[in-house]
Amino acid sequence: MSFMANWGALSRAERDAAYNNTEAVADSAVLNAAREVASSVFRTTNGMHLDLRYGKRDRNLWDLYPVSDPDAPCLVFIHGGYWQRNSKEQFASLIGGPHARGWSAALPGYTLAPDASLTEIVAEIRLALDWLAQHGPAHGINGPVVLSGWSAGGHLTAMCLDHPLVKAGLSISGVFELGPIRDTYLNEKLRLTEEEVATLSPMRLPPVNKPLMLAYGTAELPPLVADSRHLHGIRADAHMPGPLVPVPDANHFTITHELRDADGLLTRYLPLLLA
Repeated sequence: MSFMANWGALSRAERDAAYNNTEAVADSAVLNAAREVASSVFRTTNGMHLDLRYGKRDRNLWDLYPVSDPDAPCLVFIHGGYWQRNSKEQFASLIGGPHARGWSAALPGYTLAPDASLTEIVAEIRLALDWLAQHGPAHGINGPVVLSGWSAGGHLTAMCLDHPLVKAGLSISGVFELGPIRDTYLNEKLRLTEEEVATLSPMRLPPVNKPLMLAYGTAELPPLVADSRHLHGIRADAHMPGPLVPVPDANHFTITHELRDADGLLTRYLPLLLA
């Protein structure tokens, strides 16, 4: 019997641990701190169009990093943190790989739970993409958009893949089935409703006919591995495009290095989504 098939027999502590990436990776605090320092440096040295407002709430802001060619592809990266932690400023370094290879990049902020429901968070990302479609060209971003995100951002990527601006997606270590989340500590702030579980779980929705690359680290927690593999299976059965990319020996935090680095695996795979 698989780990998730035995979910109902687990204790609350075991269910919490199943989704607790911070506890599962011994040096997660060191990795996060290094990413935040690198992101601060990236914003300082590359900042051109920072904190551009797309909506009324405090975190409804864009950071845009255009390159010299306005028609270059643009990677939009949505930060993670289980929809309730972190900010776009802490993740700027993760678009370093594609940016070094001539891609524009952009990071949207969004309101965190419990100040916003997951329904509202998804709506904010869609509103942000509406803004980018309208105003991106004025800021040097007019090329095809690949929507990406890590962890919760991977979920939001899958939820917004159907947006007209988006040509393809890259979901990294995403959560695509929300049902088990209700049984963990994560739901204390998310407060998921039955309707949200049904309508905001990508595995329960009709597959979107656009390329979607699903990446996970082989050293990640079982539910995250299972979600990526399962969603890819659903999409493959429906003949939807996009590869499944297991990153050898990567955990939930080190997998992001494959996008951060110019020679990273995910950086090198990105152009295939627009081929």
